[in-house]
Amino acid sequence: MTPPDPAARRVRPDPPPGAPGLATATVDDHGVVTGWSEGARRLLGYRAEEVVGRSAAELYAEKTLGDTARDAGPCLADEPRWSGRVALCHRDGHRVEVELLAHRGPVDGGSAGRLLVSAVPRESLSQEPGTPADRAFAQCPCVLAVFDTELRLVSANADTEAATTRSEDQMRGLRLTELMGRGESERVERAMRRVLESGERLELETHLRVSGGSDEHGWSVSLAPLVDRTGRRQGVCFAARDTTAEQGARQRLQLLSEAGARLGSTLDMDRIAQELVKVAVPWFADFASVDLLTFLHEGDEPPEGPLREPVTLRRAAHRSVLEGVPEAVVDVGELATHPQRSPTAACLIEGRAARHQVTESLLASWEATDPGRAARIREHGMHSVIVTPLRARGVTLGAAFFARHRTPAPFTDDDTLLAEELTARAAVCVDNARRYLRERMMTVTLQRSLLPQGIPELTALEIASRYLPSGAWAGVGGDWFDAIPLSSARAAVVVGDVKGRGIQAAATMGRLRTAMRTLADIDLPPGELLTYLDDLVTRLSSEENPEIGRAVGATCLYAVYDPVSRLCTLASAGHLPPLVVSPDGTADRLGSPTGPPLGLGGLPFETTEMELPEGSLLALYTNGLIDGRDREIGEGLETLREALSRSAPSLEALCDNILRALLPARPEDDVALVLARTRALPADRVATWDIPPDAAAVAEARRNTTGQLLAWGLEETLFTTELIVSELVTNAIRYGRPPIRLRLIRDRCLICEVSDANSTAPHLRRARVFDEGGRGLMLVAQLATRWGTRQGTDGKTIWVEQDLAPD
Repeated sequence: MTPPDPAARRVRPDPPPGAPGLATATVDDHGVVTGWSEGARRLLGYRAEEVVGRSAAELYAEKTLGDTARDAGPCLADEPRWSGRVALCHRDGHRVEVELLAHRGPVDGGSAGRLLVSAVPRESLSQEPGTPADRAFAQCPCVLAVFDTELRLVSANADTEAATTRSEDQMRGLRLTELMGRGESERVERAMRRVLESGERLELETHLRVSGGSDEHGWSVSLAPLVDRTGRRQGVCFAARDTTAEQGARQRLQLLSEAGARLGSTLDMDRIAQELVKVAVPWFADFASVDLLTFLHEGDEPPEGPLREPVTLRRAAHRSVLEGVPEAVVDVGELATHPQRSPTAACLIEGRAARHQVTESLLASWEATDPGRAARIREHGMHSVIVTPLRARGVTLGAAFFARHRTPAPFTDDDTLLAEELTARAAVCVDNARRYLRERMMTVTLQRSLLPQGIPELTALEIASRYLPSGAWAGVGGDWFDAIPLSSARAAVVVGDVKGRGIQAAATMGRLRTAMRTLADIDLPPGELLTYLDDLVTRLSSEENPEIGRAVGATCLYAVYDPVSRLCTLASAGHLPPLVVSPDGTADRLGSPTGPPLGLGGLPFETTEMELPEGSLLALYTNGLIDGRDREIGEGLETLREALSRSAPSLEALCDNILRALLPARPEDDVALVLARTRALPADRVATWDIPPDAAAVAEARRNTTGQLLAWGLEETLFTTELIVSELVTNAIRYGRPPIRLRLIRDRCLICEVSDANSTAPHLRRARVFDEGGRGLMLVAQLATRWGTRQGTDGKTIWVEQDLAPD
């Protein structure tokens, strides 16, 4: 040896007196000795000042030339821990073979290096322990060891030797940190010290690397104090049981439990896929992706027959331990085609999971079929992958891909079973979401098909409307609205809400809207119309549930506006009152009595009549517009009133402003809104005459009609209109009661009305050959575009419309 370096560092302390012989040294990453104990001096004869600062390679019995760190032997390799037998050179020149244990980690104040430990062996026992207690200790079916008061190993059983791959003689005198390396073993040593100090037993769970491997094992450790007959503590009994498999099973159960809670929390397919990859990464895999077949997002039924290659999927979610998910070939929402014989396509076609250990030959075969994905696998060093199909109720929905590239352990058979269970649970949730989406789309389609496809052009009202289906998972409701042209240029506006959600509510809404249109066509007054509608709902309730009854319930508001008189007549069946905005912009609630909801039966519906100035605005709506989870109805009405008071360039823009002011992005309930601005028919387009109850008045009525038609420039309608007026006035004089009135209205069509005080309505019939009457009304029906009768408070009115279009 050369003279020692004067900058020799500190020397590690020797084992305490009475402990078995122990030689320790520390070496830095360059193979230079940085620490030397007294035990090492006794083993090799060198004093600390002769060794510290020199290359450890000089201590080997067989030296080679080359890199100093590499020549220091395998104990200084990059492995975290190494153990084995080495030949060293004693100071006096003779060869010393020792069992050496090397740990890589911080030494000498935190600098990187290695700790070298060697136990000085004593003479081995020449025979097996003879007492039953000795044999029980040696053959105990768990890791069992005894440590003295200095926490140095005194004895160990066969399982301890197997776990550490070192004999008892090689371990004797070593601390747990010297045997296992620093880290988690330091926590165990502190626990052992507490047991010595307190005299109480202690249980703890820990993870330690054993047998020179790179994988940590889970251990359940029991520590108990050892005392002699006088009660003095002599050491610590260390018992440990390998619980790696049990901890893995618990983690799998915990993972499945978490997956069940997260996957079942939504009916959004993309959210379900996102929750699946969040559960899988990073605990189970380093990268995970979920791809779904394209028919799912479109609400279509699954394709018939088996899948055919190549398979096109849409990326629903992916996740990685690396920032930015660089392993992904496509982004979320994009389509990806998996070619024939690719792992994903094969998994979908065969319908079962596949686990692959990525080898060069396998990667080469994948590069031939799917070079893009194979390049990502090679680039990121994916060494183990699992591909599982998402199948539920016999339907293939997509595929999940799991890969490891940072986790050194490959996937096992148990991991494949876990992946199958995870994807099976996700597949059921995705299929539930698919079924819900399909039903919702059917319900929305039915709902929209039953609502007006377009608002007709009305003389009496300018109308704008909105319908928004519910954004909640409870399903589409039964909100509806309508605008109906009536006789004599009048118009009706209706809005209603059927109780319940789903297809049943939509179907009931369609039946009520059809009935409403039918009753409106026969010109029933609003109160009487709601009475008939109430009877219909009552019958529907009995049909739906004869035992319970009242299964169907609805509210409805029906309003009729006459542009000639500017009168608005309305009746309500349990519905929210409309708001009216006057021409000066003041918005207020329209005072009208509210009757009971439809379906209660037997209760009357009051009718309210009021005059509205031209340019007034009526707002009819359902409760979904003003009622919400965080808002009372009164607050919603006030917000609606304020929104109606603000000016807007058009009714369509005003509708949009109201929805923005009152609704969230996903409304909790269906919303129907109708805005109707009143119009007045000019006085010069209406002509009215009182008819005396005398047959001679028929000629005067014809002359007045001819003069008015000439003034309007409708000469081409003279003959037909005279014939219609003559027939209607004659019937009123013959069969009706005074007062009798004739009115002509020029609108988009020519309207002729004859009113009298008799409520008996005429009936259209076909006259026989020898009948003297019965032909006039039939003739009128043939000449007119439309005709009908409506009842009023003071009699009836027979009206006839003629089309004024050129054809």
